[in-house]
Amino acid sequence: MSQTRRALRALAILAALPYLTLKVAWIAGSHVGIPEDSSLLDHRVAMAFANGLTVLMDACVILLALLLTRPWGLRTPAWLLAFPMWAATGLLTPIMAGFPLQLLVKAFGGSVARPSEDSGGAFLDEWVFGVVYGGFILQGLALGTLFVLYARDRWGHLWRGRDEGQDRDGFGRAAAVAAALLALVPAALHLLWITGSTVGLDEARIEARTTDFFVLEAMDLVYLGSAVAGGLLIAFRRVPALPVKVPLALAWTGSGALVCWGAWPLFASLAGVDDIARRPTAGMLLTYSVQMIVGTLVAALAARFLRERANAVTPETRLPA
Repeated sequence: MSQTRRALRALAILAALPYLTLKVAWIAGSHVGIPEDSSLLDHRVAMAFANGLTVLMDACVILLALLLTRPWGLRTPAWLLAFPMWAATGLLTPIMAGFPLQLLVKAFGGSVARPSEDSGGAFLDEWVFGVVYGGFILQGLALGTLFVLYARDRWGHLWRGRDEGQDRDGFGRAAAVAAALLALVPAALHLLWITGSTVGLDEARIEARTTDFFVLEAMDLVYLGSAVAGGLLIAFRRVPALPVKVPLALAWTGSGALVCWGAWPLFASLAGVDDIARRPTAGMLLTYSVQMIVGTLVAALAARFLRERANAVTPETRLPA
């Protein structure tokens, strides 16, 4: 193993420690980083459960870093590695893209949400976001690079070259078209919210619309576009000059972001919220749910495409990794 991979593994593990430390401290009853009037303290059981879940999720980053850099990792079944890496990509990419953009627009005078008495004060101390999101960005960079190196060594022959052949039985084309049509629903709502409409938003979200809100809404449109474009390019294969890895990267990243960041708000809503102004509306739940369906369809057709290419590769045609 090269020194580069060792350094990336160490970076991924070290970057996970601040988040893990905070979460374990909160589970143990500490209020470090949590203001006294934070709404988090009103839901102690739900908070403990959510913190326990996120501790396990971030611990998976350490496990993945080891798996991608140890000899036994090469013997891991493909699905057992691909799914958590796809989920990690979906969770970390929006943070890696969105947080720096939020800081940039704030630096140029963008509006910032200010806690009010009615909203229950600040959610977390400001420094917590910097520490946690900074760690997530480093995790994403290190883990993403390790995965690309690992996948190049193990499966590089699957995404090399171009593929002009059309889907044989039409499943991929049907899934891609269905995903594109369904994506119109959340895309329309995101466009409405970007232009200032309050249709489908809860009261708390309406009051808290700042530059951050509009940046994240724009990024949601980017993920929708990436997933749909990747799915259509994979299914119809109408751009012969385009390398296979381009639509695969679009489908992988876009579908992961849609599913993970559609599932997370839905999971949070199941915990229950006392303040009706903070409960997701039907329009918001519809957006999250449809995004998950779109992402799942695109991920399924991309996985099927890779399986087809794997079955088509023979020892004579396989390129060295």
